[in-house]
Amino acid sequence: MDGVKTNTFSKQKMDEATVVKRVLAGEKELFEILVRRNNQRLYRVIRSYLKDEAEIEDVMQDSFIKAYTKLYQFKLESSFSTWLIRIGINESLARLKKKDKTHHLNEQLDGFKRHRILEMSDCNQLNPQDRMIQHEAMHLLEKVIDDLDLKYRTVYTLREVEGLSLKETADALGLTVGNVKVRLHRAKMMLKEKLYDRSSDENVFEFGFSRCDSVTEKVMVRIFAQGYDLPPSE
Repeated sequence: MDGVKTNTFSKQKMDEATVVKRVLAGEKELFEILVRRNNQRLYRVIRSYLKDEAEIEDVMQDSFIKAYTKLYQFKLESSFSTWLIRIGINESLARLKKKDKTHHLNEQLDGFKRHRILEMSDCNQLNPQDRMIQHEAMHLLEKVIDDLDLKYRTVYTLREVEGLSLKETADALGLTVGNVKVRLHRAKMMLKEKLYDRSSDENVFEFGFSRCDSVTEKVMVRIFAQGYDLPPSE
């Protein structure tokens, strides 16, 4: 991939503001850092709205491209990830509206195997028995979360699974902190206690390393090959 350094920038500890400034200054290849740092979080958010894995990855790519082309609008005093989440949510809602799928959001996952949402990390070192137990537990937990209504599922995913603060969750969803607290409380009450005790595990809705690489590469190819240009900064 000409001009893209796939494995180098993800290991750098460059702070977010510096990355954004340098991308805006013309170092578009550094946008890969922001993609890799936010792949997991964006996946989990979009997964709250959409179920088809191929569609989720399409929306992820579109969200990253929109974030890149609109990067000059990003205000450095806020979090890039929160700003990106808003874009991802808007892209997800637009996709749902286009396909007229809104009335299907609360359907039970009767074909759960067709919409597998757990991908174990490539470097997973669990023994076969432990891997099987974790695999089954995650599937059960994910199905329970998926059965929540959208307004509860999104709040629960952002706050408990992804670990955003109450304010970040409220900002991302356009709610008040009070509304987030109410919805979060109701979501927790809807989940069985034994499942809730496990639901903060960071492996829920895992976006595995190979898929992270794939989405990152596709986004960067689109940026370089399709001639996306940033407008001059003010």
